Amino acid sequence: MGYRVFDHTADLGIEVSGGTVAEVYAGAALALFDLIADATDVRAEEERAVGVDGADEADLLVNFLREVLYAWNGEAFLVKECNIREVAARRLTAVLRGEPYDPARHRIKTEIKAVTYHQASVRRTAEGWLGRVVLDV
Repeated sequence: MGYRVFDHTADLGIEVSGGTVAEVYAGAALALFDLIADATDVRAEEERAVGVDGADEADLLVNFLREVLYAWNGEAFLVKECNIREVAARRLTAVLRGEPYDPARHRIKTEIKAVTYHQASVRRTAEGWLGRVVLDV
């Protein structure tokens, strides 16, 4: 998984690189959960379908990560795998695989409260694609 964390005043930012735009979205979802919990003991036993719309790639990224974060905050579901099914100009669909949180087996590392639009971007680079987003912690 290719991502890096950058400091942001009272928040946390991530930059995700990928060969395709789909890899950036999937990598961002996995990076988000890598920050939330130790994925070592998370099993890919259940699936959750996610679909979002957006005005552009950055809006899709924020909306997608908000839905992914809801899997944790709203359903106590930890994500182990992310399969992007469709990426279009204004639509993204994905399947998240993971399992419900079990306090006996899963270690939570960071509380992520929200995904913000601040500095959100998805752009093509010479090496592929790069996504950037700031998380409210």
